[in-house]
Amino acid sequence: MSFGNTLLYTKTISAIHQTHLNQSISFLHSPREGRFSLSLDLSEAFKPIIVFKTIFDLVGRKQLQVAKHFDKDLNFALLNEAGKKIFINAFETRINETFMHPKLKRKVSYKQCLKLDGYKLIKHILEEREFVPFLLKEKQ
Repeated sequence: MSFGNTLLYTKTISAIHQTHLNQSISFLHSPREGRFSLSLDLSEAFKPIIVFKTIFDLVGRKQLQVAKHFDKDLNFALLNEAGKKIFINAFETRINETFMHPKLKRKVSYKQCLKLDGYKLIKHILEEREFVPFLLKEKQ
């Protein structure tokens, strides 16, 4: 799970870089020096949709197996290289999956939705609009 969250945080940092938001200022997680707290905040809504769903799909389809894809020397707590490759491929497929966005009336990916949440936050700050993070019901 930590590996997937780290991948998601990295994608969120990249999305935030495309906006005018300051990575170190956050609203959920406490800001700390050397940590991009805003990426932790914005990625929260996407964890169940991207990270957890990817894990459940891979385990359910037996594409990730404890005996084959986790490091035995570390009590099976970390993915081995083969497991990481499988997870990264599934993660990339999931985050790039597109769907028709009901408000935008065009296809968007989850990766694009990370950036859209950044823009929603900007509108919240500048225009005092309510910030509503991405919801699964936006995917139809």
